[in-house]
Amino acid sequence: MKRRSRGLSALLVGGALASTLIGVGSITAVADPPSAGVPAPVAHSGHTMAVSTAPSGDDPDGDGYIPANPPVTGVTPSDREPAPRYFHEFQANCSVTHTAPDDPIVYPGQPGKSHDHTFMGNTSTDAQSTEASLIGGDTTCKAPGDASAYWMPSLFQGDRKVLPTGPQTIYYKAGVTDYTSVRPFPKGLRFVVGSPMQSAQEFRAHPGWVEGWECGDSFKNIDFPQNCPTGSQLNIRMQAPSCWDGRYLDTPGHQSHMAYPVVKAGTNDNVCPASHPVALPMIEFKMAFPVDGDMSQVHLASGRGYSFHYDFFNAWDEPTLKALVEHCVVGGLQCDARGYDQTHPEAGAALGTDYRLP
Repeated sequence: MKRRSRGLSALLVGGALASTLIGVGSITAVADPPSAGVPAPVAHSGHTMAVSTAPSGDDPDGDGYIPANPPVTGVTPSDREPAPRYFHEFQANCSVTHTAPDDPIVYPGQPGKSHDHTFMGNTSTDAQSTEASLIGGDTTCKAPGDASAYWMPSLFQGDRKVLPTGPQTIYYKAGVTDYTSVRPFPKGLRFVVGSPMQSAQEFRAHPGWVEGWECGDSFKNIDFPQNCPTGSQLNIRMQAPSCWDGRYLDTPGHQSHMAYPVVKAGTNDNVCPASHPVALPMIEFKMAFPVDGDMSQVHLASGRGYSFHYDFFNAWDEPTLKALVEHCVVGGLQCDARGYDQTHPEAGAALGTDYRLP
């Protein structure tokens, strides 16, 4: 039987590193396990926040809870202040693989159930994907050890699908002040960032907000700009929660097992909340779409620009991810996909020139 603890009815989520997060916190509902006789939440048509109601490869009883094995216990959120380092990050540069109306997190085992998504990283990702099917798979990420699946709603200009070209930038950062406390993702962790059902105001107040939609000299747009200069690109950046409860790889709604760092009272320090004490890398999507000019016909498969959200399913090779996290995040470096910081060549690289462990 799966052991379940009641979640908080609401979790205050606040600021993150001033150098990386501009948005201010909001309140995120945390799902409690379903009680006998209480109807399960109704799934939204099209995507996220749905509650799994059918068995799937990683969730055989279909209750939406996928326990970590083993769970991480006995962790206290770190409020230590190590020597300041402006950067503590590395990149995962991953190209688009394909598009499909699938979502193996929200609608596992149900092909065609979701709105259209643009997938990056693992080339096999589809509605049937599981931890076992992804790990060790082929990938378009520069580091062959990153077989993770990354996806977001597809972008259209009228009826034409517009795909990001070339490797996209996915940062792995420290979201807490004590960057030395960050540990690698557990195998099989998955979550959704944002929601296609969010309002414009909710998108702007989301703790993962960075600068909204931007092109040319236009920044902090909640929806798509009306016009983008010829030759420019449409860009979006959004950060993910980086504090884990240590118990579940997924939960109904696909968010309550994760939380954003909070500001410690009386300080400017960012720490994980006690309910989610395990500090993990903070993923930041930095996507660039090759579209310019009149933007009046630009929309997402999920709706308006403020419906932007994305999904992450961890399938990293564990030694490779550990090497990058320890060298770049814990080591306070600004690394590329090899784990190399050009401003600190004396530190060397975590990976070889083939982006593999030496």
